[in-house]
Amino acid sequence: MGGVYNGEGGDCHRANLPCPLAVRMDLDEVEKAGRLQHSYSLDTHTGIFTHSLRTVSVIASQSLYTHRHHPNLLVMEVLLVRQGTSQEPITIKMDSRFTPQSDDIVFHSEPDYKGASYIQGHTTMAEVPGGICPSVHIIWTPITPSLTLLPDQAQSRWGFVVAVAGSQDSVQAHYDTALELMANGNLRPSHLRAWEELWAGSTLELTGPDNLSRALIGCMFYLLSAFPSLHEAPGHFGGVSPGGLSNGGSGQDYWGHVFWDQVRTTFFDQSGNPYLCLARAVLEYRVRTVDGAKDNAEKQGYKGLKFPWESAVSGREVCPEDIYGQQEIHINGDVTLAFQHYLYLTEDMSMFTEGRGSEVIWGVADYWVSRVTWSAEEQNYHILGVMPPDEYYYNVNNSVYTNTVAKFSLEFAVELAALLKYPAPQEWQQVADKIKIPFDQKQKYHPEYDGYKKGQFVKQADTVMLGYPLGLPMTPEVRRNDLEFYEAVTDPGGPAMTWGMFAVGWLELGEVEKAGHLLQKCFKNIQGPFQVWSESSDGSGAVNFLTGMGGFLQAVLFGYTGFRVQKDCLAFAPSIPEDITQLCIRGVSYLGNKMDWLVRGQEVYIILREGAKHAGNTKPCALQVVLKNSGTKIPLIPGNLYSILPSSQMLKLRFKHCFPCLFNEP
Repeated sequence: MGGVYNGEGGDCHRANLPCPLAVRMDLDEVEKAGRLQHSYSLDTHTGIFTHSLRTVSVIASQSLYTHRHHPNLLVMEVLLVRQGTSQEPITIKMDSRFTPQSDDIVFHSEPDYKGASYIQGHTTMAEVPGGICPSVHIIWTPITPSLTLLPDQAQSRWGFVVAVAGSQDSVQAHYDTALELMANGNLRPSHLRAWEELWAGSTLELTGPDNLSRALIGCMFYLLSAFPSLHEAPGHFGGVSPGGLSNGGSGQDYWGHVFWDQVRTTFFDQSGNPYLCLARAVLEYRVRTVDGAKDNAEKQGYKGLKFPWESAVSGREVCPEDIYGQQEIHINGDVTLAFQHYLYLTEDMSMFTEGRGSEVIWGVADYWVSRVTWSAEEQNYHILGVMPPDEYYYNVNNSVYTNTVAKFSLEFAVELAALLKYPAPQEWQQVADKIKIPFDQKQKYHPEYDGYKKGQFVKQADTVMLGYPLGLPMTPEVRRNDLEFYEAVTDPGGPAMTWGMFAVGWLELGEVEKAGHLLQKCFKNIQGPFQVWSESSDGSGAVNFLTGMGGFLQAVLFGYTGFRVQKDCLAFAPSIPEDITQLCIRGVSYLGNKMDWLVRGQEVYIILREGAKHAGNTKPCALQVVLKNSGTKIPLIPGNLYSILPSSQMLKLRFKHCFPCLFNEP
């Protein structure tokens, strides 16, 4: 259950809940005597997992799903369909593994509610001393030991529902909703409509290698499943952890904590896949943890906000090992970069005013100013004693990634202050201008940190992320050198998201074949048949690893398309391999508009949807496509289809506002 953790500080972990639908379907011995076939399927279009048993006399199907529109409801449906001409009763066993107990929650039985079983309890320990222990209420339809298809029935269906919530009033209201939906036959149809709305609103599809297409669909499905419903009330989202809600108990899959992985995954969501409101939910999660971030900074002896390396509900550091929380401070810049991209894509200032996003940006800026040290020798600012994204090293000085993301977050703080007419401290710009960005002038590459020796082994993508997602300006020569130098020394057994970042870099340089080779490495982390990602290629680490999926999707969305979120435009430079005949991106959100894109060979097709709504409920900005090299401008009219054939003279497309908007660009 999102936002429900048990344990204090570093012992805090996602609380395990007992599931009344932990039921295994089986047949009686008579039916087993015939030929018995099992099958398992996951329908990613509808979000339904099905286990089927087939004999000569019956097909028994057990379907499970979390309701997409009403995410507090879990549903199990059992369907028996008679085969052949037999008129005998057919019985299946419902072998329940459920017990109303948990190591994390002390449950108590309550009186039945409308014929349903009811338990409630609270976690045994709060995240912070004196804090509140979350409550959990569960109501479920009792499950009988067996189900029987009567002699006069050709088929029969049974439905079972679980409602989970944080209070009695809430859980009863959700269960009442389930009863109403079941009574009018709308339980499954309303779930299907919600998934249909989500997929129709935004998706990413390709025609090409089957394994690539399956991986893409699987990644989309699992990531969408980890984010809240489009209809869920604001403030309920508890963040995304590397293993999703299914994992994260004590000692398992990072304890269910929220990392910078969530922010990196947000880059994917903010392009309109699936919806910008889901990206806003990620930002609002950080706003709600501002008090904890302030406490973290104070404990380290600094000003402003220090977002935790591992976060739960309060925003206070809950990493079991102190060194990560103390030194892996690039998380601060990663958080602000997500806010920055959101603003550039939406111009939704309400996120920064009423939504308190400005507190996040300015608090992080104050932290960086208090965290830097002036070097009289080098005449610039240093950030000392950090752990870079490459966690093989710690207590290093001037991590190139950390310093770069600090610089950009300071510059954005100044920019936002100007927009909101807030008096920005001069130190923000001064530190941004003079912070050290390590660079080897002789070898033309970025050392990972001060003292890094070329050829040292690294754990994962680090310096290569300067180009994407950070967008640090550099020449193609430097970009190539960074990619080549670090690819050669990156641990082949490292985290799954690494090779997607390398692939994006090579696609920037037009090296499509090289990028494809690196992207193929990701498939070692995907376990069949349901496209489940493991953190490491040998199957170890976090499962189902959403971070790896986010990196893979970014390689497709930002690599093959060349999408880049910039202050005054959304840049686009397609580069797809020959074995992909077409790439379709539906529902790209930009400045209140929704666009569908199709890349087919050398042709690019664009359609601007009619009736799109702006994130801030204001009128969408008019758009035009600008072909970078030729300067040709093509105004986009809603409902019209545009076909563009880029030649060698016009390889990049840019969106620009037709009329002055927030940033006063023509």
